[in-house]
Amino acid sequence: MKITRLTTFLVPPRWLFVRIDTDEGISGWGEPVVEGRAHTVAAAVEELADYLVGKDPRHVEDHWSVLYRGGFYRGGPVLMSAIAGIDQALWDIKGKHLGVPVHTLLGGPVRERIRVYSWIGGDRPADTAKAAKDAVARGFTAVKMNATEEMHFVDTHAKVQRVLENVQAVRDAVGPDIGLGLDFHGRVHKPMAKVLMRELLPFKLMFIEEPVLSDHLEAIPELAAISPAPIALGERLYSRYDFKRVFATGGVDIIQPDPSHAGGITETHKIATMAEAYDVALALHCPLGPIALAANLQLDAICHNAFIQEQSLGIHYNAANDLLDYVVDRSVFAYEDGFVSIPGGPGLGVQVNEAYVAERAAIGHRWRNPIWRHSDGSVAEW
Repeated sequence: MKITRLTTFLVPPRWLFVRIDTDEGISGWGEPVVEGRAHTVAAAVEELADYLVGKDPRHVEDHWSVLYRGGFYRGGPVLMSAIAGIDQALWDIKGKHLGVPVHTLLGGPVRERIRVYSWIGGDRPADTAKAAKDAVARGFTAVKMNATEEMHFVDTHAKVQRVLENVQAVRDAVGPDIGLGLDFHGRVHKPMAKVLMRELLPFKLMFIEEPVLSDHLEAIPELAAISPAPIALGERLYSRYDFKRVFATGGVDIIQPDPSHAGGITETHKIATMAEAYDVALALHCPLGPIALAANLQLDAICHNAFIQEQSLGIHYNAANDLLDYVVDRSVFAYEDGFVSIPGGPGLGVQVNEAYVAERAAIGHRWRNPIWRHSDGSVAEW
């Protein structure tokens, strides 16, 4: 079997798909994207295609090593996301060729389903509380929300109070038994992270995500000592070499690599195994599309330390299209009682609606994250 072509599809709301075709008529799909830099990743995929065309797609590990090690410069979000989508597609081809799901090729499943959480959002406490109640009504047993908008290095207690009011409104709306993750989103610097963490104790949070940017790993043990909940991070780390520093530094309880950013199924599996050796839990990051979610679920099936999965159904980013729009069988992600079943079809387990992908790719997108500024005019973390 030989690879004949790699084709990328830029589709709304902010996604990038890749299809790898072969001379035996088997195609594999992946989702290589950096949100807000999709065109850049597409260019990287095109460059990597020069090596792949003509190769046997079943040599997944060797292809990964060449794409990563074959260039003098390596790592970072663009290259690792391009490799990630290619890797997903290669595994998809291999599973389809053998007629088995990817998780069978990686040792077989340790679970049949995994708990999922729903993103909730809103500018006012009442809006966020309503979104939380709606998510619970749809069967979710856990939700995640952003903690705050822009916050300066040292900011006002009025902003802190708004955070507390928002979290309190959600907790009041859903009760004490619904899992509640609070995402600082890297918007908060260490001085204010200390203040917020001390104030958040009463809310029985499931985790606090990115209390500071992963650039500041040295601050995590200090924050962990006062944190009212497990600390989670990792969506902006891209390889086992990035995560090596996380485990060496300590203080992180949950890692959140994104299999569409962190080198795909091949690399994320290695990262998850490293985490298990440190007794660190796994909650894969996935605010993306259906191919990404399918790849995530193949990993959830085999990773013992996975406990919950992010997914984007109904997320605020999905205005033009939503999670299920690009698959033929919308029931492939079977949500029930706050869980989703692991797809059991060959490859990644999803059949892409290729005609609709082509139709929407003709429209494309130029999604960019907003640029925020503080009241003094300086740029703020988003």
